[in-house]
Amino acid sequence: MIQVITGKKGSGKTKILLGMIDDAVKASTGDIICIEKCMKLTYSVNHKVRLVDAERYNINGFDMLYGFVAGVLAGNYDIKEVFIDGILKIGGRNFDELGRLLEKLDILAGDDVQMIITVSEDNDTLPESVLKYLIPQAD
Repeated sequence: MIQVITGKKGSGKTKILLGMIDDAVKASTGDIICIEKCMKLTYSVNHKVRLVDAERYNINGFDMLYGFVAGVLAGNYDIKEVFIDGILKIGGRNFDELGRLLEKLDILAGDDVQMIITVSEDNDTLPESVLKYLIPQAD
């Protein structure tokens, strides 16, 4: 399952994400990973969460991000939650490509993995292919 948190920079998306990560740490029966660019969350994320720097692995673009996430999930069947902070910093600002990525990630995640993703953009500029994954309280 995929869920998206949207809003302009500074609107509190990462704070919401960190709260969801904390909740997952308390309740999860599996492993949790968080992917971001630049490792800004190093001291904010619980040590039980595997924090991954997209830059460290040269992840640039949505196709590379999909391949990376698929590889991580294939290598560890115990992963139950994947958090991606600032997906546009990793993949770029092509919203149609973002929508296609979310559809592919939704299929990849199935019912076994929950993915929460932050998108730094207002809802009125995003296509329906992205908006359909919005977390209701994040509107």
